[in-house]
Amino acid sequence: MGEVQERFPLFPLGIVCLPGEAVPLHIFEERYKTMIGECLAERRPFGILWLGERGLAEVGCTVEITEVLDRMPDGRMNILVTGRAPFRLLRRIHDLPYPAGDIELLRDSGGTDPDAARVARSRYGELLERASDKPPDETRLAELGAYEMAATIDLPPDVKQGLLEERSEGARMRALAEMLGEALRRIELAEMAGERARTNGKVHHNQ
Repeated sequence: MGEVQERFPLFPLGIVCLPGEAVPLHIFEERYKTMIGECLAERRPFGILWLGERGLAEVGCTVEITEVLDRMPDGRMNILVTGRAPFRLLRRIHDLPYPAGDIELLRDSGGTDPDAARVARSRYGELLERASDKPPDETRLAELGAYEMAATIDLPPDVKQGLLEERSEGARMRALAEMLGEALRRIELAEMAGERARTNGKVHHNQ
């Protein structure tokens, strides 16, 4: 069992945060003004849990407040948080002025998959190059984990939640490699459709 932290502040949201992901948040409800104020004063993290159509997810991500972007006179704030570690909600706590619970920090139990990691990084690098028109830093690319890559891609919440709940880096890399491959195929199809539109629906002989 991983480390248990009691009475941990929680922020249910309609988003999923991954470890390493930077997320801007607008704090306007009184209970969350109180919570964030305490977290800032005590330099403590809080947890983001996905609140989806099926209710509150059991697995979330701890986050640290890395920057206070704006403070309004009425106590509202714009802050920037960064995801740190996945956790499982063990039980809810109801005697605080904001949502809280006892949580267990989760550890990976599965191994790595070097082949899947190589494919995922290669496809991720190709997407970066298509987006920026310049090749990625190969040294930096070789260091990226699945969470770090997924955190920079616009993925649906349920897909991100699946990656967050997966306790094997190898499995995360395999899933990410498949998603990136599908994204590249969609881009190629869109480019082909665009080329056909430019040529009045005719495909050149060398295509």
